[in-house]
Amino acid sequence: MKKLTVLSGGIGGARFLQGLLHGITTGALPGVDADAEVTVVANTADDWWIHGLKVCPDLDTVMYDLGGGIDPDRGWGRKDESWNAKEELAAYGVEPTWFGLGDRDIATHLVRTQLIDAGYPLSKVTEALCKRWLAPVWGERVRLLPMTDDRVETHVAVADTASPSGRRVVHFQEYWVRLRAEVAAETIVVVGLDDSSPAPGVLDAIAGADLVVLPPSNPVVSVGTILGVPGVRDALRTTPAPVVGLSPIVGGSHVRGMAEQLLATIGVEVSAAGVGRHYGARSAGGVLDAWLVDERDAAEVAAIEEAGIRCAAVPLMMTDHDATAAMAAAAIALVR
Repeated sequence: MKKLTVLSGGIGGARFLQGLLHGITTGALPGVDADAEVTVVANTADDWWIHGLKVCPDLDTVMYDLGGGIDPDRGWGRKDESWNAKEELAAYGVEPTWFGLGDRDIATHLVRTQLIDAGYPLSKVTEALCKRWLAPVWGERVRLLPMTDDRVETHVAVADTASPSGRRVVHFQEYWVRLRAEVAAETIVVVGLDDSSPAPGVLDAIAGADLVVLPPSNPVVSVGTILGVPGVRDALRTTPAPVVGLSPIVGGSHVRGMAEQLLATIGVEVSAAGVGRHYGARSAGGVLDAWLVDERDAAEVAAIEEAGIRCAAVPLMMTDHDATAAMAAAAIALVR
C-alpha cells in the first residue's frame, strides 16, 4: 500500500494518525510501504468565526499534532500557550468569554483570516499553513485537506423554556465548550452541508487510495459531516480501495467527547455494532468493508458480520503510539 486516506475529526483522529504514521515509519504495518503517503480529509463543520477570526478546530488539531506543536495534556491548542489576549478581552467584557484563543494560536487564525479575506479558499490556506507545520516533519508524505472550501457549520437545538418555541439553536462550539454537552441535543443541523462541494483533492484522494480509514472520531459531527458533503459518500462506495473503520464506542461508551449524546439524538444505538451498522456495508449501499471493535465488544462481532461487514475485536485504546499502530495494523489485516 502506497497511498492511505483518512477521514478525520480532531483529537481522536489526530491521535490515530500519530499512531498510523508511527506504524508506517517503524514498519509495523504489514503491506504498507515505508514511504507511504497519507492524505487526511478533516472535518470543517466545527469551524466558526470568533472575534473576527476564522477558527478551524479539527484542521488545527491535526496540523499541530502531526507537526509537533500540540499541547500534549489538553490534546488541542498550542503547547507552551499563554492566554493574555483572552484575559484582556474578558476585562473589556467582550463575549463569548467561555471560548478562549491562546496567544500563540491566535497567530494561526490571523494568518488564515487574512488569506481568506484576500480571496484564497480554505484548501489553499490550509496548504500554506501546513508548510510551517507538516512539511518540515513529513515532507510531501502527509497532506491535510479540509472536507470542503464552503462554509459549513454544525448547530445544535437544545431546550429553552424562555424561548417561544421552547428551544434555541446554538453553534456546536457553544454546545461542546460552554454547555459541555451536558444538556440533551434535540436536533443537529449542519448548515450549508447539502450545498457544499468537496474541496479540491478530496475525491481524488478517496478514488486513488490503496486504503481508506475511518478512525475512531465522532460518527455524527466529525466523520458524519465529512460523509455528508455531496459526492464523498458516493466516492467511498465506488473507490477500488477497501474501506475500514475503527469503533469510537468501547464497552458501550465513548472514550472521549460526546458521541453517546449525539448518537442518541439521531436514533443510533450507542454500541460498536450500532455505529458499524450506521455506517453500513458497502455491499448494501453503506461505506464500510470492515469494522474493528474493542475486545470488550467481541460479543457484537457476529451481529456486525451479519450486516455484511467484516469484523474483528482487538484492544482499541490509544494509550501510546505503539498501541495505536497495533490498532492500525489490525484494521489493515481485516482487509488484506
